[in-house]
Amino acid sequence: MKIDPYKHKEKYLKWKNSLKGKNLGISEKNSKIFLEYLLDMEQGLNVASGSKKGARSYIRLNSLKQRMIFLMKNFEERYNIQDITKIGERELHDFFTGIRNGAIRRLDGKQYKSPTDYVKIFKAFWHWHQKVNRKKGITIEDITIDLDISQSKPEWVYLTEEQVKKLYDHAKYDYKILIMFLFDTGIRAPTELVNIKVSDFYNDFKELNIRDEISKTFGRRIKLMLCSHLIKEFVEAKNLGSEDYLFTKTPTLMNKYLKRLSRKLFGEEKSPGGEKYSSLTMYDFRHCSCCYWLPRYKSESALKFRFGWKKSDKIHYYSEMLGMRDTISEEDLLIDVTKTEIEKQLSKSENENDMLKDRMEIMENQMRKILQMVNQNFVVVQEN
Repeated sequence: MKIDPYKHKEKYLKWKNSLKGKNLGISEKNSKIFLEYLLDMEQGLNVASGSKKGARSYIRLNSLKQRMIFLMKNFEERYNIQDITKIGERELHDFFTGIRNGAIRRLDGKQYKSPTDYVKIFKAFWHWHQKVNRKKGITIEDITIDLDISQSKPEWVYLTEEQVKKLYDHAKYDYKILIMFLFDTGIRAPTELVNIKVSDFYNDFKELNIRDEISKTFGRRIKLMLCSHLIKEFVEAKNLGSEDYLFTKTPTLMNKYLKRLSRKLFGEEKSPGGEKYSSLTMYDFRHCSCCYWLPRYKSESALKFRFGWKKSDKIHYYSEMLGMRDTISEEDLLIDVTKTEIEKQLSKSENENDMLKDRMEIMENQMRKILQMVNQNFVVVQEN
């Protein structure tokens, strides 16, 4: 069984069961359209052609629920659109531009951090709307084509190897293990992290198997190069059985501790990743781990396997090349730049050696013949 640390399934089903006779705060028409869309997403029906097939996860369903109701409410209040399928391209662009440039703000007055997420949610809904009508023989124009889906990368906390060591040195025992495990593995936290069992370790705790059913992308078996002995000692000290989970504290509690410790050690300054040290979370260790392993892995595909990535752009996304250094040496230059020339010189030397050998053989043959002639002449002289 996979642990759901944020209880997405429980939250969604609880909300769904409470719907009977409940007003969603939007028009009757929009409520009907919304529930039809959500039901299709539950079952994996009428998804866009380029999208992943199958029922949507509870994480996705909760996100659709929250953001679609938000969009419908705003379209009703700002443009008096009681049927979301009747919205025009101009209203759509006006709204999303307002969210992006700060003209439309949250209830607390702050600017929306990820306007692109709302754009993508609406695009997914509109493509569903197009597909449903296409099955009826009705063509619906795609009014979402020109919507801006670009986004700036979220800021994160970058820690050097020395800072991770300092964090480790000052942490409580359980968190020492957590810190080094996150830094070594680069595992997704909390989703993959909280599902790791003692039975997932192999080869005397030198290898970790991240099972396919707990991974966002694919299962993988990776080597533990920094924390193997710590994990082994931790399991023995806690007397954990093979089916026991390694980390059982709630993600909220673990993040709260990391923030507090990081603030104590590094203050409120911004890290090179753009986020304050005091905002450190488990997720940031995936970034830091990528920065650590990037210059150490010999191949890009091997690095992607360790982190469970299918696309190469994730490497730059998570590392931003922080901590990288120019490692080329004169030896590398010799090998890479002058290798061909050296090979030519070696080849030339080998040819010259072959020629010398041939000459020596010829001279030796000539000397043998001369020696034979001398011996013959010497015998003739003695007989006379």
